[in-house]
Amino acid sequence: MSEAYYRKWRPVDWDGVVGQEHIIRTLRNALGQGKIVHAYLFSGPRGTGKTTTARIIAKAVNCLAEDLSLRPCNKCDHCLEINQGRFLDLIEIDAASNTSVDDVRDLREKIHFSPSKGRYKVYIIDEVHMLSNAAFNALLKTLEEPPAHALFVLATTEVYKIPPTVLSRCQRHEFRRIPMNFIQAQLKSIAEQEGIEVESAALTMIARQATGSLRDAISLFDQLASTGSSVTLEVTQQILGTSGGQSIHDLINALLIKNAGSGISTINHALDNGSDPRQLGRQIVDTLRSVLMIKMGNEDQVEATVEESEKLKDFAGRYPLDRLLGAIHAFDHAAQHSNAGWQPGLQLELAVAQSVDYSGAGPGQKLKDADSPVVEKVLQSKSDRPKYPESRNPKSLPEVTRPQKTTIASTPERTQSLKGPQKDLHSEPEKEYEKNDFNQVQSRWKEIRNAAKGLSPETSALLLSARSVTIRKERLLLGFASDLLRSKMENGHNIENARNAIRKVTGLDVQIDCCVVGKEASPELEDLGIDKDGMVGEALSLGGKITKTEQPKGPEG
Repeated sequence: MSEAYYRKWRPVDWDGVVGQEHIIRTLRNALGQGKIVHAYLFSGPRGTGKTTTARIIAKAVNCLAEDLSLRPCNKCDHCLEINQGRFLDLIEIDAASNTSVDDVRDLREKIHFSPSKGRYKVYIIDEVHMLSNAAFNALLKTLEEPPAHALFVLATTEVYKIPPTVLSRCQRHEFRRIPMNFIQAQLKSIAEQEGIEVESAALTMIARQATGSLRDAISLFDQLASTGSSVTLEVTQQILGTSGGQSIHDLINALLIKNAGSGISTINHALDNGSDPRQLGRQIVDTLRSVLMIKMGNEDQVEATVEESEKLKDFAGRYPLDRLLGAIHAFDHAAQHSNAGWQPGLQLELAVAQSVDYSGAGPGQKLKDADSPVVEKVLQSKSDRPKYPESRNPKSLPEVTRPQKTTIASTPERTQSLKGPQKDLHSEPEKEYEKNDFNQVQSRWKEIRNAAKGLSPETSALLLSARSVTIRKERLLLGFASDLLRSKMENGHNIENARNAIRKVTGLDVQIDCCVVGKEASPELEDLGIDKDGMVGEALSLGGKITKTEQPKGPEG
């Protein structure tokens, strides 16, 4: 049975590990000086060399070469046995299959036995984050103070799942995604040694699909090499289900000129030619991300050929930033959900339509309820009404006369345009007109807040915190959750700034009052028939509270 390429071409010495120079240099120098720690932790994405480096460490500490700088030599018996998988003092444990505390206890019992042949017993625990909490706790003491002949190498792709107590006991090394040019060079070297003809464009496609994992790239290349013919770009696209670069460029051109029909045709043509919807979505996102990187001045982070880089620069110069961000978001969502529905290409088609007609709130989309003011009548809700413990009979409460008019004072220009004397402004025919004015204030409240922000950020923040916006006695009434917010709104120039913002957006000159709504709300004195300047009003202003109210007795009683 033939051996898989990713196993056949696994690095056997320090020089064979690519893309991790910052780790290899540190480990190589330390081991060359005889500085060996008892526990290492390797973390990073899959296929970046964690387990391979762990095996090289096992060879280096057990190598028989006298010169420390030459270890591992891959010539002595110990190195050869490790390469062939026959070295008894190298124990590899899959933590995904050995997660229980009993497995760790078994390890602790056996770790005290001396090595059978080498200097060290090396324990490589792969996917160590899969151990249970009890297993981690059982491992702690052994990990901190192992026998002199024991060495641990822990490997994980999800380092955040490892307890801090374990992390603090290890020398930690972070493996990075392997750059695309390193992957291309490695694939080219394998192809030459295997005698396989491969196009450079095909290697670029494979390296891009691997997303920084060399093992994934070699596995893909192994699959393509099994076709029995030379590995061409066309064969690579057919097997991987990807689309050609020209299709992606045609799609982006369609998005730039807002031609949704052409973009959807490009999508369907690519799918008809065998492209996988999810892979196609990823390609589009990857290309749009490259455009974004160039537009943001990070051209060094884009891995592309010279010709493709020129094309991406052209896109970056023509693509508005807001539309570009919207397109990336739309196609990223489509790439994640393309295989979820009965129509595979639907998500990509929707992404095209969204990207062509993109705006901050979406095409034709109304503002969310959270962005518009909460319109309610003050003291209208049962929960907001003041409670009187001794007045449970509704008849004992004073009748509150509420204003029936819903009007807003108009600007002088609007007043002059109305016919008739000033006293006719509040007549019945004009009531509906003034109500529409209030509706205009309500519907454009977000614009009013933005206008106020240009005058004073504090005013804008206070308008945002308003719980209610309503009309009371021909004035705009803002309800706040606390007396502190109400007083802040009334102090300084906040009221005047709010009036100026309303005037700027709607053209209306509005008089503004403030009140407290909710649990801290108290009834208006005028509604209770109490004179603010009278004895009761003065008592209330000094902290008094109303405990009982009664209807005045009639002549008979």
